[in-house]
Amino acid sequence: MNIEEVRRQSTTPLGAPAYPSGRYRFTDREYLNILYRTDVDAMRRLVPEPLQVTEPLVRFEVMRMPDVTGLGSFTESGQVLQVEYDGEPADYLHAMYVDSLASIASGREISAFPKKMGAPQLYVDTDTLVGTLDYGTLRVATATMGYKHAPMSEEAARAEIGRPTYGLKMLPGYDRRPRVLELARSQITDMTIKGAWTGPARLQLFEHVLAPLADLPVREIVSASHILVDLTLGRASCVFDYLAD
Repeated sequence: MNIEEVRRQSTTPLGAPAYPSGRYRFTDREYLNILYRTDVDAMRRLVPEPLQVTEPLVRFEVMRMPDVTGLGSFTESGQVLQVEYDGEPADYLHAMYVDSLASIASGREISAFPKKMGAPQLYVDTDTLVGTLDYGTLRVATATMGYKHAPMSEEAARAEIGRPTYGLKMLPGYDRRPRVLELARSQITDMTIKGAWTGPARLQLFEHVLAPLADLPVREIVSASHILVDLTLGRASCVFDYLAD
């Protein structure tokens, strides 16, 4: 393979890349979102400048993604922290746990998604929507919500999942010092809301040293949502370079 051919490749291994290039379209993406209030000092310790914490609000989410162009089928879970950037309300992607190597590799390499391996699940147990997250063999989160108790407006659903999102892009050089260290912005586009509901919810977080969701403890459940949607992930762009002079 000559140099020009190498330059045209998206990622390794050559001949069988970990993920395809191109934009990813999600069909029938299903969310369980639980918004809760946590300790403001705990949240401020985890949110990088220049992002700002106004209210200590965290969204625990479990997403079932059965049909993703190029990536197949997988489930994802994590914590999203509500922040502001230049006065604009936004979400900071704090931690994401995924059961798909293609999703993890593409999210970390192409964008700024803080993905690592985990075992999330989203399912209906009789009259309850259940979202769980295991790390290895241990349970680290259990979320429950009354199944389709009340309708949620399309406008509210769009506003909830369509907020601008920020993440840290961190890539070390061969000397182990940062070679890329940026704050990146992205946003979901082309949404088709197929259904949205709200209802009562509960969330339990369990201590784990390598999946420390409980470092942002649940103090109050603010709201919960169950959303079914088709969408496209927008491209990420750098808004702040931590290595710039």
